[in-house]
Amino acid sequence: MIDRRRCLLRAFLVILAVPSTVGSQQATERLPRIGIIADPPHSPNLRLAAFRQALQGLGYREGKNVILEIRRWDGTSGATAAIAAELIGLPVDVLVVPTTGAAIAAKRETSTIPIVAAGAGALVEGGVVTSLARPGGNVTGVTTIQSELSAKRLEILSEAVPGLSEVGVLVSPYREVAAVGERYLRETQDAARRLGLHLRVVRVETAADLEPAFQAATRDKVQACIILPNPFWGANAQRVGEISLRHHLPVMSQDVGIVQAGGLLDYGVDLTSLWGRAAVYVDSILKGAKPADLPVEEPARYRLIVNLKSAKALGLTMPQSLLLRADQVIQ
Repeated sequence: MIDRRRCLLRAFLVILAVPSTVGSQQATERLPRIGIIADPPHSPNLRLAAFRQALQGLGYREGKNVILEIRRWDGTSGATAAIAAELIGLPVDVLVVPTTGAAIAAKRETSTIPIVAAGAGALVEGGVVTSLARPGGNVTGVTTIQSELSAKRLEILSEAVPGLSEVGVLVSPYREVAAVGERYLRETQDAARRLGLHLRVVRVETAADLEPAFQAATRDKVQACIILPNPFWGANAQRVGEISLRHHLPVMSQDVGIVQAGGLLDYGVDLTSLWGRAAVYVDSILKGAKPADLPVEEPARYRLIVNLKSAKALGLTMPQSLLLRADQVIQ
């Protein structure tokens, strides 16, 4: 009888233990968490939308099998450090960043959590990765390699503005990697010399400097302006486009928001498509791939946008050859 009671007691204890074990297993399970530093917003933020759409195409459903922790960034230099620290502290399983500066800030915070760049321009120069082919460390993603486009932008600008000789170069400092911004400037100056163009450098520190910068360019009798790559310009795209038209200055940019707001030309990488590609990297990492083993991807093609409405306001007739090459013409 005693043995029978002991057996019943053991069975009862086992039954009591089962729900506790299952509950414990459920408590420890969690969905993968993707941290995202969303770049300076356009309306709507097409880059973030492209990332979400790409994730859906890969089988991810927000709130069901993945959690997106999205933090907005206003484009202010240095502001991404605090955002990266917050997301890494949650923690997240992978962090998506929009720029070289953001990648640098995130890498300072962690050497273990994977970081995916969604369009950074100077990952090697900024010391974020060892090389594009072999990133090493915990950072990979897609790059814009904007610096190599200076000559092409000046060539297109010369084609659009007849008799172009005086060009204003609008520069905003790269505070995280100052040498990168200066390299962009040197490469633009080298390209200008080859094309027989004279450059006048106008430096812009803050948004308050935009109006004075265009006033200075006008006083210096420049015929058009080229804007060197920097997230600052995307964050102030609407104002830049509007001010350029008001000062009757054709502008070549690398940010779609500027040309949409009144800039004349945009030539560069389609950052929206790069954000879609970043989702593929995130998927690979969540499935076990290491960032060090995933080569940084370079853009396959570049995009030309012509604002024909701005051309008319500026009194310019766009060459048919230029319009035929354009990926988009804003009427």
